[in-house]
Amino acid sequence: MATQCTQTFDEIATALGGFSCHDAPAIVHLRNPFGLSNWTLPVLELLMVTIAVAALLHGVRRWRRDGDPVNLALWFATVGYLFVIEIPLYFPNVFGVDGAVGVVFAHNVFSVQFLFDRLPLYIVALYPAVVSLSYEVVRSLGVFRDRGILLGAVCVGFVHHCFYEVFDQLGPQLRWWSWNTANPLNQPWLASVPMTSVFIFATLGPMVVTALVMFFVARPRPVPRPAALAWRTVLAGALTPLGLVVLSIPTSLFGGDAPNTSAQAVLFTVELAAVAATGAVLLSRQWWRIRSGDTAPTAPGWFLRVFGPGYLGVLALLWVTALPDYFGAVSGVTADGTPIGCLPYAGAAFVGAALCLAGALTAERAAPRTPARVTSRTA
Repeated sequence: MATQCTQTFDEIATALGGFSCHDAPAIVHLRNPFGLSNWTLPVLELLMVTIAVAALLHGVRRWRRDGDPVNLALWFATVGYLFVIEIPLYFPNVFGVDGAVGVVFAHNVFSVQFLFDRLPLYIVALYPAVVSLSYEVVRSLGVFRDRGILLGAVCVGFVHHCFYEVFDQLGPQLRWWSWNTANPLNQPWLASVPMTSVFIFATLGPMVVTALVMFFVARPRPVPRPAALAWRTVLAGALTPLGLVVLSIPTSLFGGDAPNTSAQAVLFTVELAAVAATGAVLLSRQWWRIRSGDTAPTAPGWFLRVFGPGYLGVLALLWVTALPDYFGAVSGVTADGTPIGCLPYAGAAFVGAALCLAGALTAERAAPRTPARVTSRTA
């Protein structure tokens, strides 16, 4: 694919990590993890891959032990959604959308890269890893069981947003990726992160894929057989980008080559506030209902107990190591030449994620114990 390496992408890649997309292997490229541009890259890669593998094992176990295929279907649907939505962004000229989309961002190179160095393995792992953590928080609080699919999906979007923004606001500073600042699609910005990422990737995408998986996989009774489960999962992942397009219409009306960034910023803020308010209220009320004995708790599994704190702990450590350069930045750029994120926003997201996680892990423990209480393990 001789045309895959465009000038814009190559310039971003060269500035980001000193690599070029010219002559990059088409399928897979392996690198020494100790020879990457900085030590945080292999740490992040190991974190995301470990959580994704654990989430897959957890999904298989829930299907076999509890007869609940949702975790497993959500894992694969999320990976499918990743390939459908991201690969055209890596090769806009190849897919014929260069004029409408252009180069949006470029990832740095990690230990394992796919598709001409465009797709790091950790990105493939990131999607199911963080969505699985977010879904488990909401499932453990019984929101889907008591409040239904749509409100449950909104809660997943809120929790995912909190988990994701701790990562999203740090990535550009540590050279995990670089946004194309000249692309109008990346406007408006929240520090060095486009609000399209803050809302669409961090919030809306997880909401849509969760709602579709719950609709196609969780609703049918009895549980679909493997063949039916497979096509329902594929359908949920494939329809997610369409859902994003439909639900992004309000902000896209103010886009184009000369976007009205003020109007878009207002809309993004209102939409985020609506999701955050809905999610925070529903999750806190659900925790209180469990504590008061009004609804049965759902025991969180080993996956959430181990990898929820693990995810936040590792990212907190990475943030701490980045703070000296962050506070030494001038006009939003570090001495190393990288743009900083929004620390107050990342801090608020970290607090939100920690509270959601703590609520899921303590709700069952806080619930009053009575002989009549039955603890649900599959809701």
